[in-house]
Amino acid sequence: MSKNVFGASPIPGHQRAIDATQAAGRVTMESAQAIAKINQQAAQELAAMVQKRVSELMNTQDPRSAFDFVHAEVLQDAAKEVTHYHHQLLAVLKSGNQELADIAEVMIQDSKADLIHFVNDATNNAPMGSEDYVSVFKNSFNNALQNFELIRATMADSLANFEKNVEKATNLTNPKSTGKKKA
Repeated sequence: MSKNVFGASPIPGHQRAIDATQAAGRVTMESAQAIAKINQQAAQELAAMVQKRVSELMNTQDPRSAFDFVHAEVLQDAAKEVTHYHHQLLAVLKSGNQELADIAEVMIQDSKADLIHFVNDATNNAPMGSEDYVSVFKNSFNNALQNFELIRATMADSLANFEKNVEKATNLTNPKSTGKKKA
């Protein structure tokens, strides 16, 4: 009597999926917490900076010196703060994206291994005279493996494109780095 391939324990596969989902949720939650912390810190720094600048501005008597003060100090400080904030957010997003890509890669490899195991069990226990069906089944299996590779390649391309976009955005907001590249 042949083994029942459908009676194989599905629990490990389900547990891996649950673990991967929990890991993805953890990464997402940690990224959201990091962004919330960055936002809170930025809001506190902004409030302190605004309070300081308003009190300094109130001490200015001459409208021209007030304009110069706003232009020279307030706007430049604000631009520096926005750039700093932007870099912090990009670092969190980049890190979280890499962790999610790693989790997805593990899930793909686990699914691929499960599928290989399933096909091997099914074809090894096929009854005599079912060679044509086994051949069709193996062809379908090979197509599924190609799809796994396409998913993996697409995921890798998405991560690479995200990394490039992060670098472009960083270069656009950091005039010092763009100046170095042009020189």
